[in-house]
Amino acid sequence: MSAQQETGTTTAHRVVILGAGYAGMAAAIQLAARTKRREGVQVTVVNARERFTERMRLHMTATGQRLVELSVPELLEGTGARFVRGWVSAVDANARTVRIDDDRVLHYDTLVYALGGVADTSAVPGAEEHTYTLNSAQDAELLADRLGRLGSGTVVVGGSGLTGIESAAEIAERHPELHVVLLGRTEPGAAMNPTAKAYVHAALHRLGVEVRAGVEVAKVLPESVELAGGESIVADAVLWTSGTRVSPLAAAAGLTVDERGRILTDTALRSVSHPEVYAIGDAAAIRQEYGVMHGTCQGGMPTGVHAALSIDRVLRGKQPKPFRFGYYHTPVSLGRGDAVVQFTRPDDSPRRICLTGRTAVRYKETVTASPWPTYGRMKKMPASGAFWPRGGRFTRVREGR
Repeated sequence: MSAQQETGTTTAHRVVILGAGYAGMAAAIQLAARTKRREGVQVTVVNARERFTERMRLHMTATGQRLVELSVPELLEGTGARFVRGWVSAVDANARTVRIDDDRVLHYDTLVYALGGVADTSAVPGAEEHTYTLNSAQDAELLADRLGRLGSGTVVVGGSGLTGIESAAEIAERHPELHVVLLGRTEPGAAMNPTAKAYVHAALHRLGVEVRAGVEVAKVLPESVELAGGESIVADAVLWTSGTRVSPLAAAAGLTVDERGRILTDTALRSVSHPEVYAIGDAAAIRQEYGVMHGTCQGGMPTGVHAALSIDRVLRGKQPKPFRFGYYHTPVSLGRGDAVVQFTRPDDSPRRICLTGRTAVRYKETVTASPWPTYGRMKKMPASGAFWPRGGRFTRVREGR
């Protein structure tokens, strides 16, 4: 079937944003707010679904808890940006085109690549076929359905990082009839200070989670998990949270990527091989003084804001400014009534300060609820303003010349 060419007759500068996650929405709202009163700029947001995915809350969806449905098209109303629903099937960086659902083609002058990452189920045999993931709300709902049908049994959570900790705690709290086993190469909370780390371990123990640290999954079978060394753990359901991978679209498009497929960027978040392409969030390999950023909402939203500011500056004939980012905190839920918040240095190393218990719950709930209201405030800001991260929070500032 021949592609439908969406060229139009306009001579506007076409900015296409791929992905409407935390980073992509920050870029879209910020750029639309700054250009909606200016003729000659067309902002298009492409996403596979109309529903915004609250990735920070998918462990709640996975245990059957209902979340408020947030609509991307509704949020974009009044910004001047248009929404295109569809799967990105190809990008041609030389022709500056994006293929949607294999039957439409969008042309761009500037591209913002924010397709993010998913759980890496390709690294371990059987993980792709026999595990659940938290890649989307739909994936989380599949796990919720499975857990709801288990009267008893064992649930294995593969990966002892933050997503694994939150998921294991949530499942154990909501389904006390199930035996939850958390597997990982490192101890839960390994990057936290001793106080925060001990609190995580105590909370998991209280919830009845069996922690197996220092182990590696060698294979996932239909009803069990096999560890390196031969031990087998019977599993009625396996949730995979170990590692992430990005879409191969960037590499296939001819963009320069790192060994993990993330787009290499310059200091302004532009592709080093195609400067008309900006890469943000998990899809980008963004180097700071302390090393390459790792994927979080905390870092993703600022990259989206900075990309928008950079594009706006270029459109006004100015040079984009370098991106600077430092981490501020690591909030981790431990069920609905408990949490720990580890405050960090800019390089993400732990400080001595941490919050625990109900205080940490209130803090984390405020943080995880903040992206959507922040987008709403971005829509209303003057063209000269911007929401920029200060101390880990978004503060409205004026951009200097």
